[in-house]
Amino acid sequence: MKVMVIVKGSAESEAGVMPSEELLTAMGRFNEELVQAGIMLAGEGLHPSARGVRVAFSGAQRQVSQGPFGRPQDLVAGFWLWQVESMEQAIDWLKRCPNPSSGDCEIEIRPLFDAADFGDSLTPELQEQEARLRAQMGQSS
Repeated sequence: MKVMVIVKGSAESEAGVMPSEELLTAMGRFNEELVQAGIMLAGEGLHPSARGVRVAFSGAQRQVSQGPFGRPQDLVAGFWLWQVESMEQAIDWLKRCPNPSSGDCEIEIRPLFDAADFGDSLTPELQEQEARLRAQMGQSS
């Protein structure tokens, strides 16, 4: 199963405070372990929400809002995409993760949808399109 591991924002991340060399080293070691175990598919940190935009959809209307947005703990500061055997395996790996913040931090794990989750709505034509697009991106489902 694929999961997204979501690092929640903090006052530090929203202020644009960059991680220390010590934290970058610890995270580098952790990421290396994930890659060597075949778990990590991708991972990135995000700039503060002040550098982002949101697009709100209401019918055919679109409204663009400039950041910053809301409370830091309600925002995303970074993420990983992992391929794991189970949610329990993801939790076990995450328990080994260095704290990405100098203070309190919360990290959420969410499973990605699988083609089977869509049932009959994902027609053979749509499955073919999905496979073609993934091949063009150089990814597997």
